[in-house]
Amino acid sequence: MISILGLIVIVLIGYLVYALIYSEKF
Repeated sequence: MISILGLIVIVLIGYLVYALIYSEKF
């Protein structure tokens, strides 16, 4: 099972990666 902390870490990393890709377009 995935713990809540693990889920939060995955969301934060995904958000950072999305922010980097999104900023690369500009």
